[in-house]
Amino acid sequence: MKQRHVLHLYWRAGFGLKPKELLTVSEQSKETVVNDLFQESRDIVPLEKDLSYLKFYPQSTLKNSKDKRMELLSRNREETRILNTIWLKRLETTPRVLRERMTLFWANHFVCKDLATNHILKYNTTLRTHALGNFGDFVKAISKEASMIKYLNLNQNKKDSPNENFARELLELFTLGEGNYTEQDIKECSRAFTGYHYKFDGSFRYIRVRHDNGSKKFFGETGRFDGDDIIDIILSQKQCAKHICEKIYAYFVNSDIKEDHINRMVEVFYGDYDIEKLMRFVFSSDWFYDDINIGTKIKSPIDLLIGIHRLVPVYFTKSNELYRLQNLLDQFLLFPPNVAGWKGGKYWITTNSLMLRIKLPSMILEKESYTYQYRGNLKNLRIVSVKNKYQEKLTVYVDWKKYRKSVKKVSLNTLKDTLILCDINQGTKRYISGFGKRPSKKNLVKLMSLPEYQMC
Repeated sequence: MKQRHVLHLYWRAGFGLKPKELLTVSEQSKETVVNDLFQESRDIVPLEKDLSYLKFYPQSTLKNSKDKRMELLSRNREETRILNTIWLKRLETTPRVLRERMTLFWANHFVCKDLATNHILKYNTTLRTHALGNFGDFVKAISKEASMIKYLNLNQNKKDSPNENFARELLELFTLGEGNYTEQDIKECSRAFTGYHYKFDGSFRYIRVRHDNGSKKFFGETGRFDGDDIIDIILSQKQCAKHICEKIYAYFVNSDIKEDHINRMVEVFYGDYDIEKLMRFVFSSDWFYDDINIGTKIKSPIDLLIGIHRLVPVYFTKSNELYRLQNLLDQFLLFPPNVAGWKGGKYWITTNSLMLRIKLPSMILEKESYTYQYRGNLKNLRIVSVKNKYQEKLTVYVDWKKYRKSVKKVSLNTLKDTLILCDINQGTKRYISGFGKRPSKKNLVKLMSLPEYQMC
């Protein structure tokens, strides 16, 4: 398999490769490489987080004490930020790169935000569990997650006063896409999901007396439907398969949708809704490796951070610095901007983030100082070129010994081919030709600081 094709696959289905890994994998056939990618992600390993602090906040105490509730809210906020770093560490080190990539994708499809750490951890486990499974089972599981029930107000959805928030997003964002349903469909859908609630531990609770058991008409079918029935009817619509295939194509292949490719994907996906089967088809298709798809995607902030970390082991000694970087780069894991999630693509590049993206390798690997300022409030930061009182250096440990071992007997040209996928103009080629032939620390940072490194 061509090295360029291998790297393309591992950036879209994972987080890149090290130079020696690229050389080894490239000796295998496409079928073997794709099979190995799935085999390595066969196991489902949930994130692990210590939740023992919750024993100090029993439900009976919280029910009668506002102070305790506020105290738990504050504690949960900090614990969820810790969960953010646990997930980042998983992304940096896991061999199950495809499952983690799919978990990231679905987290920005079934978008949810919740500060109850035990609930959002359970939600994340559901994403990871179903990431390569059956899409129908996936949607049903998501609809019963405490974090989603809270986020889209399903717990407020009662037969006498239906709340349409979840129903609207289920149809528009999660399954069919905008314009492929009516307002009446939303009303009938919301009636079917009445009675959905959750228990204190995050497990699903169905309150029968709140459920509207009356007859409902949805997409031409009539019956006393509940939520699962509605999802089955949605799945019977070919538009559902098309919507998901378009989302997957835009994320994993190209934002410029090719209708004939989508039609072939729908043929594979519609009916059994097997996510793994669909992804195998995509990664095995010749068109996936067309030049127009390679090196044309702007890396997300998380891709950028994890790509650096997977090549050079980096350890942040202050979690707040990792939070700040995510904030500055406009992608803070577990804290999506809204129900539509992060737009991605060209929206990753702003006047603020572009400067930081270019400086990031030298900030992390060479501890170059950076300057930031607040834009109105503590959560709204931007990096600036002028010096001010917020000038800092990252307190990180970089394991250069491990890096040197990973590039031993590797040429600078091989390192370049591992780091840069997109076409390089003549000016950049001349610039790189002055580096010499060694993949030294200095040359690594120079390559990672090129605008071309922002693409995958």
